[in-house]
Amino acid sequence: MTDNSNAACWFVDRHLTEGRGEKDAFRESSGSRRLQTYVDLALRSSQVAGAFKRAGVQREERVACLVLDQIEYPEIFWGALKGGVIPVLLNTLLSTDIYDVILRDSRATVLMVSAELWSVCEPALKDNPYLRTIVFIGDDAPDGTLSYESFMADADELPAIEVSADECAFWLYSSGSTGQPKGVRHVHGALKATAETYGRQVLGIVEDDLVYSAAKIFFAYGLGNAVTFPLSVGATTLLYNARPTPDAVLEILEHDKPTLFYGVPTLYAATVSELENRSSATHNLRLCVSAGEALPAAVGESWKRLTGVDIIDGVGTTELLHIFLSNSPDNIQYGTSGTAVPGYELRCVDENGDDVSTGSIGELIVRGESAAEGYWNQRHKSRTTFEGEWTRTGDKYEISEGGRFIYCGRTDDMFKVSGIWVSPFEIEQALVTHPDIVEAAVVAARDEEGLEKPKAFVIVKPDTNVDDLESSVKDFVKEKIGKWKYPRWIEVVDSLPKTATGKIQRFKLRDPA
Repeated sequence: MTDNSNAACWFVDRHLTEGRGEKDAFRESSGSRRLQTYVDLALRSSQVAGAFKRAGVQREERVACLVLDQIEYPEIFWGALKGGVIPVLLNTLLSTDIYDVILRDSRATVLMVSAELWSVCEPALKDNPYLRTIVFIGDDAPDGTLSYESFMADADELPAIEVSADECAFWLYSSGSTGQPKGVRHVHGALKATAETYGRQVLGIVEDDLVYSAAKIFFAYGLGNAVTFPLSVGATTLLYNARPTPDAVLEILEHDKPTLFYGVPTLYAATVSELENRSSATHNLRLCVSAGEALPAAVGESWKRLTGVDIIDGVGTTELLHIFLSNSPDNIQYGTSGTAVPGYELRCVDENGDDVSTGSIGELIVRGESAAEGYWNQRHKSRTTFEGEWTRTGDKYEISEGGRFIYCGRTDDMFKVSGIWVSPFEIEQALVTHPDIVEAAVVAARDEEGLEKPKAFVIVKPDTNVDDLESSVKDFVKEKIGKWKYPRWIEVVDSLPKTATGKIQRFKLRDPA
């Protein structure tokens, strides 16, 4: 149906009429080496829609997807959209208690779960009043569950139901860098909007690309990287269901030879450390992408030196679905977030909603077609985040004289020293260029007079003499970014609190009020 705005029609079924049916849509980069062609994806997703209908799942009911990056995931996602049910993409790295909260909050009636994740989610299912069906993806389905093979067996192939572009298609849960996750509802039209803006006009993704995203599908960033952008042009995606360690990433880059690689700053930093100990890096990359948090300039420059390939750093949010502010392949300046992605409008505003002047710091707000329709059951938060056509990001930015956006930190993380706004991220960027420091996080702490000053938590390299570290680091930061910005206290730690998507949870480091 030509006027059907169901996203599955354009991202999946279209490729059969355009001659890509036998081309690989997905490959697993694992021991199984399973493949899925575009015709397989179209067929299997239609069967998923039929299986949901046979199981009595009604239109707009939620289906929780606690699924690793494996062949079944895209067919479940697109099958749900074809059937008019709402897939809720769940972070695969959470605790049992958080799964309990999300499953109850979403009121999902079906849970699709990978075998490897069963042990952590199973205790959260016992008294759930909403779940009717649990589908187990793997061998030896536990009692009370239905194997994926049984769920799919002899299911009818259903065409994509007709929907409006403005109809809710799927939910994501925000990563919770400042607290409990929130259900974010996205519409069918948002998927194509991100593919036609960032995917086409910044990445320049093409049919011949082979894509690998270390960011997983449950993450808004990963969903675009691994699913919608490749399918928008008929490219191929490598799926890797395990943890993307530096060794694993380098193995994939060397042996699978992707042309596009998507990572997050912490992974790039760790992989740079690994590459420093190698004689060379073998790959077939044409471009790398970073998002999730701002990429420190030192990490981007080191990656380019060691691999010969640039990283384009970008900014997106769960609420906007993907990247709306980015460097581009022909316009990269490390240490900045770049400029607006075509199709988006950006402003930096003060507490009164007025635009700040060049060189001043304000909250970034965004207008674009990929904005979510709101949060589930959080009306107040929806009204304060989605203001008409504009979405508040909660991020503080400075606009340079050249029109580039420079990340300063989360609104909740900013603080003033001697009456001047201080960016934790700016101090962190300076800290990680110190020869003994691997990672850093900065928060506000109060001195003996009750005034806020920077406090740094740092992870140091092995064999660092921590006795001499504090004075060395303070002098280093004073020289690099300014005498009032240096951390008054420095605490060496083994790790930093982060979300499962790699964002530092600075609120966990702040002193109790």
